[in-house]
Amino acid sequence: MKKSFFTLLLFVSSFLQINAQTQFELDGVVVPRTIEVNSGKKVQLNGFGTRAKAWVDVYVQALYLTTLSQDAKFILDNETDMAIRIEIISKLVTANKFKRAFENGFEKSCGDNLKQLEPKINTFKSFFDDEIVKGDVFVLSYSPLENTVYVTKNEKLKGKIEGTDFKMALFGIWLSENPVDKDLKKELLGIQ
Repeated sequence: MKKSFFTLLLFVSSFLQINAQTQFELDGVVVPRTIEVNSGKKVQLNGFGTRAKAWVDVYVQALYLTTLSQDAKFILDNETDMAIRIEIISKLVTANKFKRAFENGFEKSCGDNLKQLEPKINTFKSFFDDEIVKGDVFVLSYSPLENTVYVTKNEKLKGKIEGTDFKMALFGIWLSENPVDKDLKKELLGIQ
């Protein structure tokens, strides 16, 4: 009896310690459990993973939501605060390569709507014209109150783009039926 009580106590203690974590670490990147977005609201970590390109880990990405979910369609359709946090972990990432990766992602995410969203996509890509170095952190956050996607680099606002259509296309890069990386999609959804 004492042994099973001790085992139960040990399990509960371990569970509480895991849930009390305020941050996680992946590939040398500290991933916070919550972040504050441009609307001033806090969103919570839904899932995180590493994006690899040609066998090179290029960035650690995390998805933050108001309401946690493993349903990608629900997340894309949801009109609540949400964010993607990307921390660059490779010296091989350049502004041009990063913008090209977004172009490819939008092509997969938008499908037939690509032409219609092209002006917004071009504006979005212009936010990444500055040099990108290892350790840079980008936050792409959506505010439903303003119907706007905000882009920050190292906590400095680079720009914003209005429209739910753009939010769905942007988050769809990683969460659509045709994501840029199926394994990363599972990690962002917390399915492993």
